[in-house]
Amino acid sequence: MATSIPLSQTILVAFLIVTSCIWVFPQVAVATSKHAGVTRHYKFNIRLKNVTRLCHTKSMVTVNGKFPGPRVVAREGDRIIVKVVNHAPNNISIHWHGIRQLQSGWADGPAYITQCPIQTGQSYVYNFTVVGQRGTLLWHAHFQWLRATVYGPLIILPRHNASYPFAKPYKEVTIMLGEWFNADPEAIINQSLQTGTGPNVSEAYTFNGLPGPTYNCSAKDTYKLKVKPGKTYMLRLINSALNDELFFSIANHTLTVVEADAIYVKPFETNILVIAPGQTTNVLLKTNPNPPNASFFMLARPYFTGMGTFDNSTVAAILEYETPSQDNSFRNRTLFKPSLPAINATNFVANFSSRFRSLANAQFPANVPQTVDKRFFFTVSLGANPCPKNQTCQGPNGTKFAAAVNNVSFALPSTALLQSYFFAKSKGVYTADFPQFPLHPFNYTGTPPNNTFVSNGTKALVIPFNTSVELVLQDTSILGAESHPLHLHGYNVYVVGQGFGNFDPKNDPAKFNLIDPVERNTVGVPSGGWVAIRFLADNPGVWFMHCHFDVHLSWGLRMAWIVLDGELPNQKLPPPPSDLPKC
Repeated sequence: MATSIPLSQTILVAFLIVTSCIWVFPQVAVATSKHAGVTRHYKFNIRLKNVTRLCHTKSMVTVNGKFPGPRVVAREGDRIIVKVVNHAPNNISIHWHGIRQLQSGWADGPAYITQCPIQTGQSYVYNFTVVGQRGTLLWHAHFQWLRATVYGPLIILPRHNASYPFAKPYKEVTIMLGEWFNADPEAIINQSLQTGTGPNVSEAYTFNGLPGPTYNCSAKDTYKLKVKPGKTYMLRLINSALNDELFFSIANHTLTVVEADAIYVKPFETNILVIAPGQTTNVLLKTNPNPPNASFFMLARPYFTGMGTFDNSTVAAILEYETPSQDNSFRNRTLFKPSLPAINATNFVANFSSRFRSLANAQFPANVPQTVDKRFFFTVSLGANPCPKNQTCQGPNGTKFAAAVNNVSFALPSTALLQSYFFAKSKGVYTADFPQFPLHPFNYTGTPPNNTFVSNGTKALVIPFNTSVELVLQDTSILGAESHPLHLHGYNVYVVGQGFGNFDPKNDPAKFNLIDPVERNTVGVPSGGWVAIRFLADNPGVWFMHCHFDVHLSWGLRMAWIVLDGELPNQKLPPPPSDLPKC
């Protein structure tokens, strides 16, 4: 639980924090005095817990025995300190998805990128300050497939005396969409990597950990949202599913989108949302002024265009109006159900994502780089690795499934990249020669090449501090065109353009939106298309970029950016904390 500091003690506590930390954590002391927030302490005990869903009980990894995990709540400018103690048999690390981690890259969390995992019986303190951010994010495990059960909301409230750029809602509700596997997700991916085939899919999707009435033996595990008539609710929607983008809708209700990935957007109305894993969307729900004699299904189901298997099921929760208990006319309520797009409704997804625009006003400017120092072009694709000798593989044509960026399938090192970089011990850990463009260009969305084998390596791309970057991410038709939600750690990026087919470097940039593009931490690469992003590399460190489908992540659809230190003290990455886990 978070501990709050009484107002009367705030000055004294802040003074003690600053003075006691100034020698050990000088950058924290500066952050505390500069941003005038409070320090919020949490403790995460990683432990096994027996959980039952779909009449199936299993022992699974949790935080504090909760599924989903506990809320982490702070205000913009606050310092968050989370002590993670690992009592489980699995190694683990925790990622604070969407937090910029300015000068605190050691707290970012991806295993073997910014830290070695926390081993059984060990602990690590994540220590970071929330700078210039407010909104809905999430935290989750960042080791193998543990985030299937180890995840929770990360809510950043505005500063005291700061308001939302819309009328304050009557109530705020967090809804986490997830996936339930009857089997151990670790065993599922390990078997898949061994045999080379696609992994078994989940048995159900969930609302706040509950599969609901559309699945067998699950009606008692249904999430119900009870609302009052004539009120405005803000729903903080988070897609924590492992491998699926999800459509979401509430029967007979219109939603107003006001925020995405903890960035306010120009409000727009919709009946249907699509949210990729790692993405968040805040919507305003205005309830009917008169309580209807009805209840309303909230439904979610996948958007999918690939060639593999997927969990083609629909999860339901119920929106219910509160009525006077003595009013018997509401006992036999009608239950309304929304309609959702087709599973492969790519045009709907493209049109929906193109509606997002930054506020781009004086209070919340869109600081999109107007000029570009470095341009990069990355293909994002599936592929294959040859089957090892004396083994039978069940991937395409007897190979093993793989995935790659610019045809490089990223192999995780056995020690953390950030440590290797910081202490200049990169030899044998990684090479700084990640290709800036495809080495063998082809018709990316046309007939795929005969050779679908990927190269394998631990390659990083090094850029100077304050480089303005333009990156085009191009889907390919290799083993089927598919949407890929790409997440860049340590940064928000501006989505300046998107389209279908192959990116045209001569004509497409003229259509880029450099005025009010949406700013996100997880960007969907359209199925059979491309997306262009820009960002300013103002955060030194090693930053993971990967597909947020964990199956593609495991197959190697990942790479690392190294942003060099700047010249000023606040442009340099401080040394690691003393309790940084060892490999």
